[in-house]
Amino acid sequence: MKVFETKDIRNVALIGSAKSGKTTIIESMLYHGKVIQRKGSVESGNTASDYRPIELDKGNSIVTSVLHTFYDNTKINILDTPGSSDYIGELVTSLHAADTAVMTLNGANGVEVGNEIGWRYATKSEIPTMFLANYMDNENVKFDELIQQMKTFFGNAVIAAQYPINPGPDFNAIIDLVLNKMIKFDENGKFELHDIPEEEKERAEEMQLNLIEAAAEGSEELMEKYFETETLTLEEMREGLNLGLQKRAVFPVFVASAKNETGITRIMEFIKSSTPSPEQAPAAKTKEGDELTYDANEPFTAQIFKTSIESHLGEVAFMKIYSGKVQEGNDVINGHTGNKERITQIYAMAGKNRERMEEAQAGDIIATIKLKDSKVNTTLNDSSVSDREVAPLEFPNPLYTTAIKATNSSDEEKMGTFLQDIINMDPSLDLEYSKELRQIILRGMGEQHINNVKWIFENIHKIDVTLYTAKVPYRETITKNSKSYYRHKKQSGGAGQFGEVYIMIEPYHEGKEPQKEYPIRKTEEYDLKWGGKLIYNNCIVGGAIDNKFMPAILKGIMEKLEIGPLTGSYARDIVVNVYDGKMHPVDSNEVSFKIAGRMSFSDAFKKAAPQILEPIYDMEVIVPEEKMGDVMTDLQGRRAIIMGMEGKGIYQHIKAKVPLAEVAKYSTALNSLTSGRAFYTLEFAEYSPVPPDIQEKLIKEYEESEEE
Repeated sequence: MKVFETKDIRNVALIGSAKSGKTTIIESMLYHGKVIQRKGSVESGNTASDYRPIELDKGNSIVTSVLHTFYDNTKINILDTPGSSDYIGELVTSLHAADTAVMTLNGANGVEVGNEIGWRYATKSEIPTMFLANYMDNENVKFDELIQQMKTFFGNAVIAAQYPINPGPDFNAIIDLVLNKMIKFDENGKFELHDIPEEEKERAEEMQLNLIEAAAEGSEELMEKYFETETLTLEEMREGLNLGLQKRAVFPVFVASAKNETGITRIMEFIKSSTPSPEQAPAAKTKEGDELTYDANEPFTAQIFKTSIESHLGEVAFMKIYSGKVQEGNDVINGHTGNKERITQIYAMAGKNRERMEEAQAGDIIATIKLKDSKVNTTLNDSSVSDREVAPLEFPNPLYTTAIKATNSSDEEKMGTFLQDIINMDPSLDLEYSKELRQIILRGMGEQHINNVKWIFENIHKIDVTLYTAKVPYRETITKNSKSYYRHKKQSGGAGQFGEVYIMIEPYHEGKEPQKEYPIRKTEEYDLKWGGKLIYNNCIVGGAIDNKFMPAILKGIMEKLEIGPLTGSYARDIVVNVYDGKMHPVDSNEVSFKIAGRMSFSDAFKKAAPQILEPIYDMEVIVPEEKMGDVMTDLQGRRAIIMGMEGKGIYQHIKAKVPLAEVAKYSTALNSLTSGRAFYTLEFAEYSPVPPDIQEKLIKEYEESEEE
């Protein structure tokens, strides 16, 4: 493949609903760019982008595919994203690497859930966005209503750049308001330009005037030209739309029928002529805030934004080049570890197909193999800028939590290894080996996302895994003072064991005065790694317990803090006063006092009006107004406390505090309530006491499990 300069590269992410025809659009783009010789189809399972076994089995896109095509000496890199909310991580990754988003819609269905999701993240990433209304060959298309609906959802900067003359089964002609021509397509997607028919001129002139005004707003010079002449030339229109896209001040709408090859080549031409090249895109930032310009003459810097396992290649790293150039055989430096990596081969990927490249320049998206320790978010550099790191991708917090284990215990080690590999390739998943819960916790964006992990284990790795309910990380504390003592005495022929410990415990509160009942000889304060504090006071007088046994008593108490007396959860925020005890001149030892300390603490804890605390999260639910009542009712059933509501456009933002125990799998319920149109965020807020009936239930369940 020839070397493409930065100005001749375009990077686009196809985003939108799952059934908007993205895969078919890409097949047409690759076919017209002569990257593939024959178009595949979704029905036949032989498309370039949906080729992975899991996608063929489930019948929809699950992983972003990296592809490329060509148009008029321009290389167009394409990131084909899944349309489901469960794969937000793939969308975030693609928008990070692309310079323009192409939002696809099913023209007959209008704005769907996937479009709302895509728009939300495109807006957050501030990426230039254009729209492609597909399926114009559907008899239910009503274009004017579609445009109005899009304005309602996406704002008044949405503007038609084309409209179909004959939408429906015979669709083959478009009025192009940029070219000011009618485009007629044959069955192979080739087109001819014609003058606009007389019967369409009035409508076309009115719509073109709106488009010219939007393009003129791209710069002061164009606006002055428009005021002088009341029109713009084709080149000025292209310039204005390019500038408007960069500022996210205009969102042009194009039309197509990818299945019938109608409109696709014109889309490719517009991407080439009017969407930003990398050198026009906002500069990338390093972790330190420095800007990286897309300059091929600067030292090489690239960031890995995605990895995957590909048939016959192994692990593949996909990267975007932010500066410089790279050739096969170059040595580069991992900006985080300082380790050397070799770029053995460079590929331009087209889904399951690939083409070797000898060199790639700034702005391009490439793939390479056989990297040793470079994963997603790794920056690779020329040795002259070896410690440079591009600002990392930020993934949304996972929303769906489950526990996972190997069905056969002999597979546990293999499962752990493969789990880490899966997490490395999909950082929107989160893995935790929880000592506290004694579970392996897997978190993802939704039930489908997690179920795909199970599919990979069972179908690729041939390991049966079980998904089951994750425990809640409760905390235990006390609400009043109490006393207890314990004598540990054991005699078994030789040396015995003896230790007797008297303690008084009290709740810890920041700034609270210590107890005055016993003189405190020494205070030790510990910040517990699970949160909260332990204050350990030595109040022994007269040598009732030798100082050398005090650490053993503390160790016994610490052991019980890690496995709380009520539910086995971590305990916190307690002051322990050791005020008396007894020793034996022969039988006393550290083990004896550790046991005595643990047992006396456990007994005192249960007498001190103990309280179970549960994690409370700040939740924000963004829901269409017409679904708000259903969502509010459901939240109240989940013990949520509504903190406020705010209307923003067609959505209501509901803010609430909600117990984690009630929302571990909330994404599934919310999707069901709102047909997938609502979404939410979660952020840990605090620990708060559970209601008495729930505390009683938790203690009973723990006691029963301990008996078993």
